[in-house]
Amino acid sequence: MQKLITVGSILVFGALVIAALTLTIATGRAANPAFDANTEVAKPATGVAFQNINPAIRMGAAWGDRGTSAHGTFGKFPANFITPIHSHSGAYHGVVIEGVMTNPFGKSGETNPTKMAPASYWYVPAGMPHATACVSDVPCLFYFHAESGFDFKPVGG
Repeated sequence: MQKLITVGSILVFGALVIAALTLTIATGRAANPAFDANTEVAKPATGVAFQNINPAIRMGAAWGDRGTSAHGTFGKFPANFITPIHSHSGAYHGVVIEGVMTNPFGKSGETNPTKMAPASYWYVPAGMPHATACVSDVPCLFYFHAESGFDFKPVGG
């Protein structure tokens, strides 16, 4: 069964890629040594190789190296899943593609976080405690990008 990708999802993803490229050009930094801003890229969904980060979370590279440098990454969460409260060394931007997600902020998490349907956007500053959740009865697909490598620091408490 094929999934229908909405025009809104494609437009949001395209806008994020353009914003990342614009930031790279404006700051004079390459997004990743392997990324060439002068070379066009077309990567169909079938070209994204997803790996299990743990039994529940899968991630696949759009561009860059998620572990060490600037990157754009797709993520998949199972339905009705929430991460432990955590933070990251670097800030990141995210967009929901499928499902409904929340991002409860704070060391104890918000009790009524904003629900984000497809084409919704979120931003997490560096060091900000939060959880990320798929709150729909269907799995969630999202895209996120950052100017630095991605890490996961559990918040005790």
